[in-house]
Amino acid sequence: MNNKNRFSPLAMALCVVIGILIGTFYANHFSGNRLSIINSSSNKLNNLLHLIDDRYVDTVNVNDLVEKAMPQILAELDPHSVYIAAKDVQIANDDLRGSFSGVGIEFTIRHDTLHVQQVVSNGPAERAGVIAGDKIVTVDDKPFTGKTLTNEVAMHTLKGPKDTKVKLGIQRYGEKKLRYIVVTRGEIPTKSVTATYMLDDNTGYIRIKNFGENTYPELLIALAKLSQEGFKSLCIDLRGNTGGYLQSAVQIANEFLPKNRLIVYTQGRKSPRQEYRSDGRGSYQQIPLVVLIDEGSASASEILAGAIQDNDRGTIIGRRSFGKGLVQEPISFGDQSMIRLTIARYYSPSGRCIQKPYTAGDNKDYEEDILTRYQHGEFFSGDSIKHEGKEYHTQNGRPVYGGGGITPDIFVAEDTTNVTSYYKQASMSGLIIQYAYSYTDDNRQRLSTISTTKEMADYLKRQNIVDRFATYADANGLKRRNLMIQRSHHLLERYLISRIIYNMMKEEAWIEYLNSDDPAIEQTLKVIREDKAFPVNQNARQ
Repeated sequence: MNNKNRFSPLAMALCVVIGILIGTFYANHFSGNRLSIINSSSNKLNNLLHLIDDRYVDTVNVNDLVEKAMPQILAELDPHSVYIAAKDVQIANDDLRGSFSGVGIEFTIRHDTLHVQQVVSNGPAERAGVIAGDKIVTVDDKPFTGKTLTNEVAMHTLKGPKDTKVKLGIQRYGEKKLRYIVVTRGEIPTKSVTATYMLDDNTGYIRIKNFGENTYPELLIALAKLSQEGFKSLCIDLRGNTGGYLQSAVQIANEFLPKNRLIVYTQGRKSPRQEYRSDGRGSYQQIPLVVLIDEGSASASEILAGAIQDNDRGTIIGRRSFGKGLVQEPISFGDQSMIRLTIARYYSPSGRCIQKPYTAGDNKDYEEDILTRYQHGEFFSGDSIKHEGKEYHTQNGRPVYGGGGITPDIFVAEDTTNVTSYYKQASMSGLIIQYAYSYTDDNRQRLSTISTTKEMADYLKRQNIVDRFATYADANGLKRRNLMIQRSHHLLERYLISRIIYNMMKEEAWIEYLNSDDPAIEQTLKVIREDKAFPVNQNARQ
């Protein structure tokens, strides 16, 4: 009896092993389409792809299928988690990196031909002899024109590793024969700070296009330049700035805030709260400050504007910002593709998250939010702004709101008084930009003798530029409407002159011209001259 009990566990173990072996045999031979691995959701995706590859009726490129599926999967999470294919990663990162390797030109494609609009000062193309107005018609002795020539094709062709050479066939104005120029590619800086100048005798102006790796040092250089010109107050223009690196926004905010002020904090399900505070080393903690924002200001722009507003450090002027309060982490794959995955939300010092509402997996309303705001009248009246989040309070107790962007302290409406259907068609069709380039190209020699923005604008106003454009547009499908042209004359003239200035001069000159009659700039100067840049000063007067 005891011997039987002694061998019972061994017999039982042998039965279990034999059972597993038999079960495995039958599973492998008689299970039909059942898969023999754990049926988790992630394995389902892998198995689906294997099944398609092995058994689908037609040949399928599984890699292409994955490339198409990745964006769809991420779109189910939130509007800002995105997939970037390997071929697009470099372009996506270039603006934020601060430089890229290429020939150093700005171009436009017209009539299936690449036209050099500007050359980077002291860049590879300029050193090799390329000038604005040149047409590049061959690259490495191969034709470089036609319907297949797109911006993407041109950038892919002209960019390349540093110190590699590319042979350009140039058609130059007034020359019958092609001119061949060999350009050695080099590092081309991409600037975040695109304009620095004095608005008046006391007020400096800095425009920040995005927040990249070099934005903070660029800002310090801009501030040093303004210091030499004796600025006593400052306007930072973030309009149209879609964001970038959080750290750059934090560094810039630190320049203007007293010690130990909260700038921003981030927090997510797997990301513990992380606070960013000022260290008190900023050199401009007392200077009167105005920050300009609009519906195109997003992400890092909103971090900077929120830090200034919630700490009552300056006045925010413009229109409600975009409302992006989600933090993305870049994650690379072995094939050089990458995703930007949302890992946290960021919160301004008052505790508000400015992320506007969205429905996971349904981005249509989110993408049309700006249009909805416009139709609702928000661009024309500050009273039309809908505050969907709860009320928070700044350092001095002023009410601010979360859940949909930064609402400015002073609202500036978009001026549509003289907008007509003719002006809208002229703008949206691209005809204004096309004509401006044609005019620039035909008059480059004369325009190149003009040295200042004001002189250029004054000269162009004497050239009856709007009437010339109307004739050109009529010949290219936009019927002439004299009453509408008369009503929108100033808007048409302003747009045309700005584009010609952009073609002939640096981006700073273009911005300076547009700012010359900008209502937000006028409001900025009014606030500063009345000593109301600090919200605490306003409260003291009440």
